[in-house]
Amino acid sequence: MDLRHLEIFCKIVELKSFSKAADALYLTQPTISSHIKTLESTLDTRLLDRLGREVIPTKAGSILYSYAKEIVRLKKEAKEALNQFLGKTAGSLDIGGSNIPGVYILPSLLGEFKRTFPDISVTLKIGDTTEIAKMVLEGKIEIGVVGARIDDSTIENSEFLKDFLILVAPQSYNGGRISKKGLKEVPLIVREKGSGSRLVLEKTFAEHGIDITDLNIVAELGSTEAVKQAVKSGLGLSVLSKRAVQDELVANVLKEVKTEYLSIHRSFYIITHKQRVKSPLCETFLEFLKKKT
Repeated sequence: MDLRHLEIFCKIVELKSFSKAADALYLTQPTISSHIKTLESTLDTRLLDRLGREVIPTKAGSILYSYAKEIVRLKKEAKEALNQFLGKTAGSLDIGGSNIPGVYILPSLLGEFKRTFPDISVTLKIGDTTEIAKMVLEGKIEIGVVGARIDDSTIENSEFLKDFLILVAPQSYNGGRISKKGLKEVPLIVREKGSGSRLVLEKTFAEHGIDITDLNIVAELGSTEAVKQAVKSGLGLSVLSKRAVQDELVANVLKEVKTEYLSIHRSFYIITHKQRVKSPLCETFLEFLKKKT
């Protein structure tokens, strides 16, 4: 089996698409298809099935993938170990971030890291906290930065940066400080289940004797940007990360609304898999992040 064929096969399985794999690997789709055809011919079995728009592995493909992803990982690890031996920091790193750290924190940190180590490349995947934790567990990324602590014995949580959640409204909002009773009455826009912000919000409300189902929730949206746009349009108020709305507060597009009792703060967490060996580049990036705490 050709190692390049296995790399391409793994990418197709992970992205569930020939075209997406071609884009990710900077190859044409016919080239991708040709490599898979050769691999299937070598192994004398069908490895992938097309189900509508998705491509999924056959039973034989699933067996091969369980070995192939480890082979690809070991190749990457060997290359990075040799770079380290030669005194070079180079290679590729796959990391993930939940909505707030992935959009508002990690990009600038990655830019700084890249300036320090110009020979590295980093892939940043963004999802909600639950999705990022799943990627770490499955070995799809080495490091995740999320908005809530992950309660899983195989996940290592390291406290990272602090964050505050505030109640925001459109600039046209004329109400004053909101009481506990008033909080149940105002129209609220919240993040979807699984997001770190939603988990922290539910926990804080529960500590104050408020069930989230008692609130006047007018919309559940899948990203912080979508929530901000909905607030700007006047659909309702929302509890959002102060980091995410800093520009809008300065520009007087959104305003902070004080609440009678509610103060929500949280930590972001760096998560890694306890049982997986970290690549040298991963270790270097972890050291870099720890210096930012």
